[in-house]
Amino acid sequence: MKTVVTGGTGFIGSNLVKKLLNDGRDVIVASDFSRFGMENLSGLDVQAADIEIRDTDLVHYSQALKAVAGAETVFHMAARVGSLEYLHLVENAELVALQANLAIDANIFRACLEKGVKKLIYASSCAVYDMSRQLTSGAVLRESEMQFSSSFNPETPLGIVNPDGGYGWSKLMGELQLNWTKSLDVGIARMYTIYGINEPLAEGKAHAAGEIIRKVLRMSSPSTLRVFGDGKQSRDFLYVTDCVDILMRLEKVASYPPMTINVGSGTPTSIGTLARKIVQISGKNIHLEFDTSKPMGPISRTANMTRAREILGWQPKVSLDEGLLRTYEWVRGKLGIKP
Repeated sequence: MKTVVTGGTGFIGSNLVKKLLNDGRDVIVASDFSRFGMENLSGLDVQAADIEIRDTDLVHYSQALKAVAGAETVFHMAARVGSLEYLHLVENAELVALQANLAIDANIFRACLEKGVKKLIYASSCAVYDMSRQLTSGAVLRESEMQFSSSFNPETPLGIVNPDGGYGWSKLMGELQLNWTKSLDVGIARMYTIYGINEPLAEGKAHAAGEIIRKVLRMSSPSTLRVFGDGKQSRDFLYVTDCVDILMRLEKVASYPPMTINVGSGTPTSIGTLARKIVQISGKNIHLEFDTSKPMGPISRTANMTRAREILGWQPKVSLDEGLLRTYEWVRGKLGIKP
């Protein structure tokens, strides 16, 4: 079975490629190598000889056709996204995220249909949920809160749809397209806050866990760590290998209409708690200072994981404490900091 992973050199994509190879799959990695070369894959002991590499820029349809040719299954992980600070403080970042991802997704979906791909697993996001819910303390988001009809019904009342920024809109439009793609079996993975080995660490690209770990590792003791927001905003953190496990299980139940599954742990953790856990791992004397002048994003993002348990028979294997320890040691190695 030939399996394509778009964005296979990235964070989640590289971990997925590793798992697919371990399962004996014939893997094709489609990437434009603009952000990552082979370093994420080689860090997981995946060599160029283990995979077929297709250097493709999916913004162009001809390249999307090249990316999926000969594949039975496509895991579409490629997307343009940045950190909270990047998306909300850099001029036009929201617009760029929307336009680039709309083009990438439309090209991949059309190419899959033209090339006769049987299954598509789409990396969507919890950002598709309405911001009125994400700005509610203690919100637990269920897949049925955001669903589509495959046909137009003039009697259906129209409500306000308000996902999280340009990235959320692009993922929502991706899901909408797939709900009209009748000749393709689809699994939609609504990702929450995935962290772990190979997560981005570059300035403006790092996510919460990686950003805090990077800062803590470079700090002396005693010192003060500034954290965006009031520290009370909560996220649903899932270690990357548990995320990959859901993606692999979702492939087995891909269908039309699409099978949509939340990809999280189901447990809320405040950013303040996350920072304290990382400081505890470091063993340093670091005081937390919360900066409410900086963007903090949604107040609450927690996944209802009932569907993953009942349909996929899935449970997370890596606790937050264990996952943070693994990630901390990985980041230490990447930065070349001795214990």
